[in-house]
Amino acid sequence: MYRIAPADPAHPQADAMQAALSATLAAMTGDSGQASFDASDVRGDGAVFLLACDGDGAAQGCGALRPLQPGVAELKRMYAAPGSQGLGAALLAALEQHAQRLGYRAVWLSTRRVNQRAVQFYLRHGYREISPYGHYVGRSESICLAKDLPC
Repeated sequence: MYRIAPADPAHPQADAMQAALSATLAAMTGDSGQASFDASDVRGDGAVFLLACDGDGAAQGCGALRPLQPGVAELKRMYAAPGSQGLGAALLAALEQHAQRLGYRAVWLSTRRVNQRAVQFYLRHGYREISPYGHYVGRSESICLAKDLPC
């Protein structure tokens, strides 16, 4: 069982999870993804950074939401450590619940097309491909996905 709770993205365990994500993405895609994340975006109103820890208190994953546009939150820095069975789904559900509580009607995200594991994960959890938004417009290596949240 995992404990998923809000944390500051600069907390040492949160930092460690983000570093693990960056290393994984860099090895897979050649880009750590750090350039499209600003910790201050997930500290303010309408935002949250979640840290997932196992029963021993060791960090196993993280994820964040930031305001993107009225009614839409953007999912950032989602990561579940290898072997953390079921954590990805639990973390995504917790982020979607936070988005609903914060008043969002949808969650959008972008990932690299080459990261088929992530793309398939989001598709299995009800996300659909959308037109590129923001700085992802014109970037063929990216895929943008969205999920409408229940009212």
